[in-house]
Amino acid sequence: MLLVVTYSAAARTGLRNLCRRHESVVARRFGRAALLDETEYAAFLALRLRESHGGDVQLERTEPFNEFVALDSAVREAAAAYADRDAKSTPYAAFAAGTEHPDPDAMRGSEL
Repeated sequence: MLLVVTYSAAARTGLRNLCRRHESVVARRFGRAALLDETEYAAFLALRLRESHGGDVQLERTEPFNEFVALDSAVREAAAAYADRDAKSTPYAAFAAGTEHPDPDAMRGSEL
């Protein structure tokens, strides 16, 4: 996927017009950003937008996040357990204390 992020009103207008005119290459639109299909045509459109607006347009190549490859099962299980907790106001650090769930500080320091 190609991520297009805009940083000015003119660039946002250009992105909005691009998305309306070329719906077939747009995977998802987020207002000031959009995900485009990874095709040469989508890259052409994104580059054309950047040529028109310079530094107000950032382009990044992304890849889908596969949690089954990128994460240990303990992190996935902790996320599911935390989402299903009884007291919704309990912060994760308190929820994980004294359990086998990963410590939030340890997770902060671990790269994917």
